[in-house]
Amino acid sequence: MLVFASLSALLFIFVVLIYRVICKICPKPEKTEAKAFDQLLAYAGYDYDPVQDIFYSRLDAWQREFGYCRLYDEAAAPACMIVDSEPVEFEYGGKRWLIQFWKGQYYLNTGCEIGVYDTDQQDLSLPGLFTGTFYQCVEDKDLLEMSFVLFKKGRKLFERSEKHWWLSGFKTGEFSEPEELAMLIKIKFPAQEMCDCFVNALTRIGYQRNQTRVDGSSAEFVYDRPYTPKPLTRSEITDGIIQKNNQLACERYREVTSRCRSMADRICVIRRKEPLFYAGLIRIGKTRHIIKAFYKLIEQSID
Repeated sequence: MLVFASLSALLFIFVVLIYRVICKICPKPEKTEAKAFDQLLAYAGYDYDPVQDIFYSRLDAWQREFGYCRLYDEAAAPACMIVDSEPVEFEYGGKRWLIQFWKGQYYLNTGCEIGVYDTDQQDLSLPGLFTGTFYQCVEDKDLLEMSFVLFKKGRKLFERSEKHWWLSGFKTGEFSEPEELAMLIKIKFPAQEMCDCFVNALTRIGYQRNQTRVDGSSAEFVYDRPYTPKPLTRSEITDGIIQKNNQLACERYREVTSRCRSMADRICVIRRKEPLFYAGLIRIGKTRHIIKAFYKLIEQSID
């Protein structure tokens, strides 16, 4: 009995010591930390899904005010985002529409996006800078019911479904090459005619008819490789350099947060040990850096 009591006491002391070590490594998040992270998310235009452990874009994200043009994609690679994109352009209802898909590595995040845009304006012509269409994000009345499942090498990473103008998802610490990812996409249009216009546009850029399943006003297909040429800012050499850096960042992120059981815990540890990663957690999609760079170029061209 004495031996058993001694062992029990030693075991209790050991458990207490382990608990204290864990608390030091991954302390409970303070309310101020959680509040600061919520503010950072709102500032960036995202929310967090704790069930799937992903970030996703908000319906009222600030990016909605700034539309889209091809230059945004050109600015992605210099911002450590190696992402394949597929723009699908078509005409319907007296407007030009763009539904675009993205998938790839957004610095610390593996993710994907579907964006819905339209315009009734003429193309921009900025000599020496950009000639092409500038689209606005669609209004509430034109939001589309969309869903996707993102797979990596056949393994499901996450899924999203919502009536939106910018449906997205980003998993932090997951490193991927764009070609390893595939999106199973489904879009429900308000009318069969619009669905037909979209499917015809898919065919024009290279998709085969049998690759798209149409059910009334809904279209379902897989986006695994883009038919659209890559941005000029991407090359095999630069992609390799940027992706190596992204991979190392993801490995370091997983190492630092390996003992944490929630995103709030990870945030506390990241802010202490790798503060440069803090903003990188949500360096996803169209960042303020990319938007500001575009508008600065426009201002310079006008001057």
